[in-house]
Amino acid sequence: MKKLFSVLSIVMIITVLALVGCSQGSSTGSEGEKNSMPKEAAATSGPLTINKELPSDQEILSKGPHGETAVSAKTLELSEQDLEEIKKGKYTAALVMHYAGNDWAKAQIDGLKASFKRMGIKVVATTDAQFKAEKQVSDIETVLAKKPDLIVSIPVDPVSTASAFKKAAEAGVKLVFMDNTPSGLEAGKDYVSVVSADNYGNGVAAADIMAEKLNKKGKIGMIFHEADFFVTKQRTDAFEQTLKDKYPDMKIVARGGITDPNQGEKVASGMLTRNPDLDGIFVVWDVPAEGALAAVRSAGKEDIVITTIDLGTNVALDIASDGPIKGLGAQLPYDQGIAEAILAGYALLGKETPPYVAVPALTVTSENILDAWKLVYHTEAPDTIQNAVK
Repeated sequence: MKKLFSVLSIVMIITVLALVGCSQGSSTGSEGEKNSMPKEAAATSGPLTINKELPSDQEILSKGPHGETAVSAKTLELSEQDLEEIKKGKYTAALVMHYAGNDWAKAQIDGLKASFKRMGIKVVATTDAQFKAEKQVSDIETVLAKKPDLIVSIPVDPVSTASAFKKAAEAGVKLVFMDNTPSGLEAGKDYVSVVSADNYGNGVAAADIMAEKLNKKGKIGMIFHEADFFVTKQRTDAFEQTLKDKYPDMKIVARGGITDPNQGEKVASGMLTRNPDLDGIFVVWDVPAEGALAAVRSAGKEDIVITTIDLGTNVALDIASDGPIKGLGAQLPYDQGIAEAILAGYALLGKETPPYVAVPALTVTSENILDAWKLVYHTEAPDTIQNAVK
């Protein structure tokens, strides 16, 4: 998802949220912690692939934005010969982000840049739409003036950005998307592919963790993303369906929607007021989960179990400290960036590309928090998290 530099400043700039992470924002910690994000952690020799240490037998549960069956990102590879062939083209790329100020986005950008460096592809622009569709449309216009061969992007809004992306496709730019696609564009015709995390699998992980911590029974609140965004919907659908299928004594008795990541505390506070006997709260991603954590603490109900999606600094610290947030399903944004770059390479080489690719889900609890951080971000966890574990 997993990031905000300042909750106060983001309240001022975010008026629309198209995804988490989108899908997603996540809090960052201190300046030192922010600098711990890797600048280059992709392998510098051999074939270009995502992290081979990820589980190889894990089933991808998510479907694509148009119902496509997922192809695992672990199957993607550019050989050294492929890389040398791509270098001959002296291609350029632009990264047109929905928002660039969180851990999830930074890790994706780092994965893309490290991969493109190996491919000899120059990144000529990295833009930040600040969750504003109109700014992203403007960013695309600005980027097209640089005549990039590739654009890797995540649409802020699938409808209002569609014409701008269509214009890029008609100009011959090869488009690779993160998490979602613009309305009306077709895979293989207008864009190369879309890459996401296994958001359904992460929702299942969040449900399983909560069930374990509550001994498979209890009253649950759900804070969902009140927007037409398929990856966040997959998370809540997965959480709810897993409770129905596996944990019949766990009931969702309260629901609250957010359109802004900073609404988590307000929604959770109202939920706790109306339902003082809640045993757990699931939150669709980590930033609003931080708000739910604040609400739980303010209400003096720190025995409530919280689970979420995305490994951000603040939720990771609470997990490591054995706080109310007991675990989450994590995206792997750095590897997602590598996968997007590989697919761009496939397109440049004229290779066939699957319409939808997903990176495996990762279950994170206090037992594996440090190893999980390294898998997600390709670097050691910040000192604050390491010290909390100790």
